[in-house]
Amino acid sequence: MDDTQPPKWAKPVLEFGPVLGFFAAYLWLKDRVFTIGGTEYEGFIVVTAGFIPVFLISMGLLWRLTGHLSRMQVVTAVLIVVFGGLSVWFNDPRFFKMKPTMIYLLFGGVLGYGLMRGRSYLQYVMDGVMPLTDAGWMLLTRRLMLFFFGLALLNEAIWRTQTEEIWVYFKTFGLTAAIFVFFMAQGALFRDHSTEETDTKGT
Repeated sequence: MDDTQPPKWAKPVLEFGPVLGFFAAYLWLKDRVFTIGGTEYEGFIVVTAGFIPVFLISMGLLWRLTGHLSRMQVVTAVLIVVFGGLSVWFNDPRFFKMKPTMIYLLFGGVLGYGLMRGRSYLQYVMDGVMPLTDAGWMLLTRRLMLFFFGLALLNEAIWRTQTEEIWVYFKTFGLTAAIFVFFMAQGALFRDHSTEETDTKGT
């Protein structure tokens, strides 16, 4: 038995805790205005400023516990610092609201670039997670690329046309639910392109 393994609850807590903390803090402070250094900051900006170090600390703890951070987590952390920092620096929440758009455009673009080269970068990142054939990986990558582009457009539509509070609910729960539903909807792909069936038949 490996005594160095972190408890099972640590990874989900460190990954989702900061997001839920952001949501709770926003509901608590959304109607308040803080004067700092002679400048007035709405609750959203103050919560964003607190979210950045909390997220980075969580990622640091996750790396220390597991010895690994995925490329997606690293890119997400960088974009949170950049766009969150811009929102705080310019006292403008629009930068942080654009952050999911940039994340999904980047992920979709990287997957699309790999497809143009005849490769599945998704397979490279997640090969040990889902046992799929090469054809299955290519199909899943194509679908996920389109899905990411769709999420980017949806995020733009929500934050530009809806209230700030609706966008916070969408970011906290809507995006997570959409990703969950997407992968649940790939059941037929996972079944038809699973390498586990091939391995079973060959034994």
